[in-house]
Amino acid sequence: MGMVYCRGCGAQIHESAVTCPQCGAAQQEEMTGKNRVTAAIFALLLGGLGIHKFYLGKTLQGVVYLVFCWTFIPSLISFIEGIIYLTKTDKQFAQQYPG
Repeated sequence: MGMVYCRGCGAQIHESAVTCPQCGAAQQEEMTGKNRVTAAIFALLLGGLGIHKFYLGKTLQGVVYLVFCWTFIPSLISFIEGIIYLTKTDKQFAQQYPG
């Protein structure tokens, strides 16, 4: 009980193993980069100013949002982006926005 298969070699290992004792393959995905919930909160609350774009490393897009913030169009777009960020899985978000 509590056994899983290694991602690298397929050997049976304990579910809490960080690496496979036989092949050394990592068993848990490391989630590095930007946090999708933080990006979504920035998009929903401060998106009109492009803060979420700056957070995600999209500086040029952030500047465009900032320049056009008086039109409220960036606010509408960022609200939609915030919802999209929340509907993605952490893995999908990390693939699209590596950090």
